[in-house]
Amino acid sequence: MIDALAQAEAVVVACFETPTWAASERDLVAALDATHRLEQRLAAVKLSLVRELDGRGTATAQGASSTTVWLRDRLRLGAGAARRLVEMAATLDTAPAGIRDALSGGTVDLEQARVIAETVATVQTAAGAEAADKAVGVLVDWAAQFDAALLRKLGTRILDHVAPEVADEAAEAALRAQEARAARDRHVTISEQTDGRLRLTGVLDTEAAAALRAAIDPLTTPTGPDDTRTPGQRRHDALADVCRLALRTGELPENGGDLSQVVVTTSYDGLTRQVGTGALDSGLQLSAEAVRRLACDARILPAVLDGGGQVLDVGRQRRLISGPLRRALVLRDRGCAFPGCDRPPRWCDGHHIRHWADGGDTSLDNAVLLCGHHHRHLHQGDWTVRLGGDGHPEFVPPAWLDPEQLPRRNKYHPRK
Repeated sequence: MIDALAQAEAVVVACFETPTWAASERDLVAALDATHRLEQRLAAVKLSLVRELDGRGTATAQGASSTTVWLRDRLRLGAGAARRLVEMAATLDTAPAGIRDALSGGTVDLEQARVIAETVATVQTAAGAEAADKAVGVLVDWAAQFDAALLRKLGTRILDHVAPEVADEAAEAALRAQEARAARDRHVTISEQTDGRLRLTGVLDTEAAAALRAAIDPLTTPTGPDDTRTPGQRRHDALADVCRLALRTGELPENGGDLSQVVVTTSYDGLTRQVGTGALDSGLQLSAEAVRRLACDARILPAVLDGGGQVLDVGRQRRLISGPLRRALVLRDRGCAFPGCDRPPRWCDGHHIRHWADGGDTSLDNAVLLCGHHHRHLHQGDWTVRLGGDGHPEFVPPAWLDPEQLPRRNKYHPRK
């Protein structure tokens, strides 16, 4: 086997060193097809080697705790990739020969083989070995036309073709098996970056995915013609808005004896002069602008210190736009007051028109309701907000946008 693989490697190296620019388009396409088939055949060989090494206990003999851990080190794989390799090797070892033959013959890829094996196992449980054998042939034929995702979807009704007499009952069983796999595979990984940002990765089960989409989809639409955020940025901001809403409800469980909240520590002098940075309770730093924006929000518990580090204020209730004042603000603004925004009140923060650190009071005459996006936009941009003669907020655009700087109002929220 080693000699054969060495010869195959030498041939592959020779192919790599052959210039592609001189080949015709037809030859390039044919070479791509051949490369893909070879890749699947090598995958079948790799899986058979992994299965044999796993069965012999090679990993533990060499000091590793498992074959997965040994493969991570030996092949420099990620933990997930190594685990899937071991699982797939075990799956193919017990799968019908037709699946292994299809993979080694290059007619299906690894993901297709995984789907076929899982589907056939369900068929065998529901309708027996004869139906399972039929299912292998049908699914392998379909794999020539459909990718793994569509193959899995089609496979939910495979019994209509191989055992129609038990199809409905088995479809229910297959659905339960799919839900069990989703429950098993569900996870979210949160990786902290060196600058305080988080990288989120994971897989949600069907119910959680539906809940997430229901929560963030209405918040991912552009807020108006001036919304230049990318779709990814809008999804990010929508997820942040959902977290803010959860914090605002006060219904989250306690964390270390305290209500779930964000704590920002800063100096009073720096805050009033708009130059003081702040620190989260995790030790990460925030810019002065971010501290001032967060200080508007009732979900933030400020810890304001004097020059000597003495606590001057921890969450002055008179600073927060909450309780009856927030209800009055909701009745007046009916949602985000920024022109062109249709966000409802529950997605909005109370913003001090004149910042409380600059001496602004916490009153209806000094407050406006803003969604998370426009709250950041107002703090970071050149827009200004004021109350008009009728007591309702109006926004003055920057001169570069409107040289006449005519005040604008939100027309989405009807007034009684």
